[in-house]
Amino acid sequence: MQAYQGPTRRLALQTALGIGYAASAMPLMAQTAIKTSGQGLVSGEVTIDVNGFKMPAYRSTPQGAGPWPVVLVISEIFGVHEYIADVTRRLAHLGYMAIAPELFVRQGDPSSYGEVAKLWAEVINKVPDAQVMADLDASVAWAGKNGGNTTQLAITGFCWGGRITWLYAAHQPLVKAGVAWYGRLVGQNTPVTPSHPVDKTAQLSAPVLGLYGGADTGIGQDSVDKMKLALASGSAGAKASSFVVYPEAPHAFHADYRPTFRQVPAEDGWRRLQDWLKQYL
Repeated sequence: MQAYQGPTRRLALQTALGIGYAASAMPLMAQTAIKTSGQGLVSGEVTIDVNGFKMPAYRSTPQGAGPWPVVLVISEIFGVHEYIADVTRRLAHLGYMAIAPELFVRQGDPSSYGEVAKLWAEVINKVPDAQVMADLDASVAWAGKNGGNTTQLAITGFCWGGRITWLYAAHQPLVKAGVAWYGRLVGQNTPVTPSHPVDKTAQLSAPVLGLYGGADTGIGQDSVDKMKLALASGSAGAKASSFVVYPEAPHAFHADYRPTFRQVPAEDGWRRLQDWLKQYL
């Protein structure tokens, strides 16, 4: 894919940066989709320099000078659409600087895809883990220069972003806490994805809370069990990590705009996220 080219590409990304929902994630469940007010916040698109590449991101902070504890918010495969933007606003209302970088921008625009399988094949499967780690490092550096307190750094992510949450907590020693929502734990090692969370437990610099669905047909409980065993013999951060499995919850149970949304585990998981961040930041 061509690199981000400025205004034309920016217009194409507008739906991915907090304006509307991703087409391939439809149907939209308007009756359950949460819309968090931006009142009292500073929210919107920012541009983060990654070695000369201009990466768009959506960030929300409380009004004022800060510095604010920083939470990186990592999207599903659908990119930084309205649901992820709303999550940043929820976190900002809790007193955090929340940054959701558009990590697929070099490979393509998730909002332009109507089919999940095609999105996986043409965009997601071509995004290298090493590129993502570098983009998140740049996001942390940007936060530190723009009102964020990076000595209080956390990360949370959903689905694809849940896997990245585990990996980044093993990559970046500044991370103090992670909350991974139904991210894959095991997988095939490839040049694009050379390792997976189960391989990284010795390097975890921070405890991660894993929130998973017992009825998730894509992430079996056998992989959760493998991860628990690996954590038990891992780093101090690994040993402090924890899982909560909601027996009846499917994949993407927190995604309030999708039919998979389950209010009880979603609300319980959000309370646990808040407690986890307060405990470790």
